[in-house]
Amino acid sequence: MTELTRALLDVAVELIAAHGSRGLRMAEVAAKAGVSRQTVYNEFGNKDRLIQAVALHKTAEFLDGVRERLTSTDDPLEGLRRSIAFAFDLATRDPLAKSVLNGANAEDMLPLLTTRGRPVLTLATSVFAQHIRQHWRTLPDARVHLIADTIVRVALSHLLTPSSRRVEPVMVVTEALLAFGQP
Repeated sequence: MTELTRALLDVAVELIAAHGSRGLRMAEVAAKAGVSRQTVYNEFGNKDRLIQAVALHKTAEFLDGVRERLTSTDDPLEGLRRSIAFAFDLATRDPLAKSVLNGANAEDMLPLLTTRGRPVLTLATSVFAQHIRQHWRTLPDARVHLIADTIVRVALSHLLTPSSRRVEPVMVVTEALLAFGQP
């Protein structure tokens, strides 16, 4: 990723967090980044592609943190716990995540996590599937995918409807799925 692309994405993240994607203006991105509006269009093509690029950029940032936590311990369950805790902590610290998840800009951003969320869900599921496949080698691929997909969906559900016990429900479901059918 070029420095220009990163700078434009950072500005877009800030503006989307403040105004939602409907309030995002290519001219405002350009002005805040100190470039021409045409430069923003040249880089992303249109507003929808810029918004999709922001979603993928933030997802990659998030998944880098998840991978780091998954490998931060020799205990694979503890790695899962740490990565899920990281996801919940990031959601409370990151301005864009807070904006989307607390409902401030949910009407136009939630589809990137729900009805149009396939790219984000697929990437997140693949990270968890890789971890599970590495540590629970006897599980068939279909089962690995089911467990990874369930981790992502249950965590996302708890992110969208927060409770006081955030990590525990995800871990209970994960441990049950991993234990089912094991010797």
